[in-house]
Amino acid sequence: MGNRIVLTGCLILLATGLVFGQDWPQWRGVERDGVATFSTPQTWPAELMQKWSVNVGTGCSTPVLVGEKLYVFARQGNEEVMLCLNTGDGKEIWKDHYEAQSVSGPASRFPGPRSTPIVMNGKVIALGVGGVLSCWDAKAGELAWRKDPFPKTVPRFFTSMSPIVVDGKVIAHLGGVGNGAMIAYDLATGEEKWSWGGEGPDYGSPVLWNEGGVKQIVTLAEKSVVAVNAADGKLLWSIPFAPVRRSYNSVTPIVDGDVLIYAGAGRGTFAVKVEKQGGDFTVKEIWKNEDLAPQYNTPVLKDGMLFGFSNTGNFYCLDAKTGSTKWVDSTSYDRSGFGEIVNTGSCLVALPSSGELMVFKPSSEKYEELARIKVSDTSTYAYPVLSGKRIFIKDQDTVTLWTID
Repeated sequence: MGNRIVLTGCLILLATGLVFGQDWPQWRGVERDGVATFSTPQTWPAELMQKWSVNVGTGCSTPVLVGEKLYVFARQGNEEVMLCLNTGDGKEIWKDHYEAQSVSGPASRFPGPRSTPIVMNGKVIALGVGGVLSCWDAKAGELAWRKDPFPKTVPRFFTSMSPIVVDGKVIAHLGGVGNGAMIAYDLATGEEKWSWGGEGPDYGSPVLWNEGGVKQIVTLAEKSVVAVNAADGKLLWSIPFAPVRRSYNSVTPIVDGDVLIYAGAGRGTFAVKVEKQGGDFTVKEIWKNEDLAPQYNTPVLKDGMLFGFSNTGNFYCLDAKTGSTKWVDSTSYDRSGFGEIVNTGSCLVALPSSGELMVFKPSSEKYEELARIKVSDTSTYAYPVLSGKRIFIKDQDTVTLWTID
């Protein structure tokens, strides 16, 4: 009888559309691959329903969603704040803050944090604009620990990488040009477990790649693509990949089975296989496309195709098996190349800095737009967080919950 009641309740929830979908607990979602569980409508409406909007402070950091809590990392005045909001009404559950580093020079237009927090095992971790790594209790908001191993040492445009958690360790690439390290801290205590100081960070975020029987942390560093052992931080392999002219290493590597794909504006998109021979790893290039590459976003992998947003703001599609260009849309939607793409299964949802949510088919034939919906009157640089029928948008100063009803 009890099982029947539970089953009936689940069917009611499904019928009424109240099943919200999975969490978005870190950079680019559950697997850091830009894939979301979303109730995609057969026909997209001309407008979305706004449920609430809250002023949270400035920043490009993407909110993270766990259960019915939304964690937002932003800047309010001279402080960086971590906010925990109720997803139902946007009301504050808890808030903590600390004095933030001043942001000067060309980066001063964006004084807020760029790094996306991660919620894991009851903790929320965030990297501040000045390189301060903090860990809070996710339920109560109490500070567990805080680290600043390279005080006031940051990349030229300040920190951007988003931390990752693997096997109870928080791993972050800290410091700046010529003076930095990838460091693993114990999630519970903050104790340093290992450090790799071979290269400082640029703006890319790491992914976990289980390859050759080893858990590898792979990221774009200041002048290379590097992989270190998640267990002890030892360098496994590296590929020279120095930025050229006005380009940066800011793309998250893409895992496609036993193939790794990486990209950088001014250089192109590349695919490699990494094989273990004896105790060493060797890297073999599979393909390269020197014509297309993103600058400030990471492509998504869908049905053997890579869908991206070029450094000139054009949507494009590459064959992930051969690297050949399938199509490039002629319209530039953001001349600087700012834009994020999320794979919802039946469609791709993009958010350029214009504040227009753009929906298009995952087609290898051409760019085919399904909808374009205004979701902000100010610039948008964070990912849209999609779950169930909900879309959370972080713009210049606010977080807004939109729904498809």
